[in-house]
Amino acid sequence: MDIITVETQPIEGQKPGTSGLRKKTRTFMEPHFLENFVQAIWIGIGGVQGKTLVLGGDGRYFSDRAAQVILRMAAAFGAAKVIVGQNALLSTPAASHLIRSRKTDGGIILSASHNPGGPDGDFGVKFNNPNGGPAPESVTGKIFEASQSVTTYRIMEAHDVDLSTLGTTSLGRTEIEVVDPVEDYAQLMSEIFDFDKLRALFAGGFRMRFDAMHAVTGPYAKTILEDHLGAPAGTVINGTPSPDFGKGHPDPNPIWAKELMDLMHGPDAPDFGAASDGDGDRNMIVGRNTYVTPSDSVAVLAANATLVPRYADGLKGVARSMPTSRALDRVALRLDCGAYETPTGWKFFGNLLDAGMASLCGEESAGTGSDHVREKDGLWAVLFWLNILAERQMSVADLMADHWRTYGRNYYSRHDYEAVDADIATALIDDLRGKLETLPGTTIAGQEVEWADEFAYDDPVDGSRAAQQGLRIATTDGGRIVFRLSGTGTEGATIRVYLEKEETDPEKLGLDPQEALSDVIAAADAVSGLSQRTGRSGPDVIT
Repeated sequence: MDIITVETQPIEGQKPGTSGLRKKTRTFMEPHFLENFVQAIWIGIGGVQGKTLVLGGDGRYFSDRAAQVILRMAAAFGAAKVIVGQNALLSTPAASHLIRSRKTDGGIILSASHNPGGPDGDFGVKFNNPNGGPAPESVTGKIFEASQSVTTYRIMEAHDVDLSTLGTTSLGRTEIEVVDPVEDYAQLMSEIFDFDKLRALFAGGFRMRFDAMHAVTGPYAKTILEDHLGAPAGTVINGTPSPDFGKGHPDPNPIWAKELMDLMHGPDAPDFGAASDGDGDRNMIVGRNTYVTPSDSVAVLAANATLVPRYADGLKGVARSMPTSRALDRVALRLDCGAYETPTGWKFFGNLLDAGMASLCGEESAGTGSDHVREKDGLWAVLFWLNILAERQMSVADLMADHWRTYGRNYYSRHDYEAVDADIATALIDDLRGKLETLPGTTIAGQEVEWADEFAYDDPVDGSRAAQQGLRIATTDGGRIVFRLSGTGTEGATIRVYLEKEETDPEKLGLDPQEALSDVIAAADAVSGLSQRTGRSGPDVIT
């Protein structure tokens, strides 16, 4: 097994974001593209000689080949050990747990999260720090800097490592350990939740459906829900990971999880429904005829946290991303615990979790998690809900109604305008930014503006500042509009518009969200000129 040095040159577009580097799959398959970026990672983290890493991903197209390249490059640079999920599979939260529990020097996750897979879909590579969380900007900045000056990379010439068989082998002097991707994670879940209570729930006839969306959580959900907790066979659907996610879109929202939504609103709906995304870090919660928004979900988890064994002594604090509704703030006020508003991106929660300032975190983009790992965790959120339902002995609809009566309701929706011309999207945001100072006191589509700003975050742990994190407009009657450009897509730009309105009148807690938000929606379009400037009659996705 020889180590060779390959001549290359810097490749444009290798700047990793909050979720690593995401590109079209065929871009990653181009000569040297993956190898250049891996070389940049090694340089950015100070080398891998003598280090132990975790490797795995969601099984999307090209993952098997990428894993072999990364193993050969790790061996060529003298890594001591690489712990790999069987068949290169590891959900993102399971990878985070493995990094932490095995005290490794970090890990590489092969995923583009909820983006479509397949040869014409998307692919991604992300480095996670030794704490199990996404690399902060101090690290991704070094990786990008290295990518701009890469002229060679080293790789070992060797046969493929057998990743289908559990056990330990070697690649040169590097030890390769292939592990069961589910085992350690399942054990962690049994330590967090009351599995005896959940077994009794299913034994009592409770019915649920979990849609794994042909993605990585299928094996995890089947093992935990069906094998460990006794849920009937067939509870988990679309449970076999597929390189192209069954030609679907592995994003757990009402649009892409239509099969589940139709079931939950049908005549024979089970008691509870849930879905998770490509790499297992996002979730969707549905009751019979009841969709739970991610913003409401994290608020419900916080309000009922003491019913779960791990959080029985209360929460140290809670945190939400800025675009997430302020429903969590209401709960934190009642619990008298710290509440933090951060930019979008799980890495911002990591500092709060590591410092012991927060126990529970959530993002409106279907991500919730806690201090058990340093990533959002889809299946953990589903088990949390099951634990609450087992304790409260009420339906999802009744639980939500009780929550809103107790805390009030934050009507909330996100409107996504996808694949917008990047120049048009950037100009729209820039123009709106330019008039923020003049908006307070004005009336837009019948809504009086109370304040407007561009969100910036001063990290209370490390003192760093993150600027330009989204444009916010608040109205005097409890409305809020947020505009952001998303960095998770690979084509054009996605404009996300977040719409929120507080309601405490008991007679107005059961409205359809789009109806309740109609005046806020009109104000958002009027202040931005979005429909006129993009030529869109409405959003591509409403959640």
